[in-house]
Amino acid sequence: MNILYFLVGCSVVMALIFLAAFVWSLRNGQHDDVVTPGMRVLFDDEVDAEGTVE
Repeated sequence: MNILYFLVGCSVVMALIFLAAFVWSLRNGQHDDVVTPGMRVLFDDEVDAEGTVE
């Protein structure tokens, strides 16, 4: 029964860490543009004269 208390405590701590990371990413604008990454796949990359992708 003691291990159950330990596992529940660990899961609550991990959930709080993930929640803090999610809130941090929201405040830093990580989820502002959700359309462009999906559209970027549809267009070809431009290749310059040296053969490198821009």
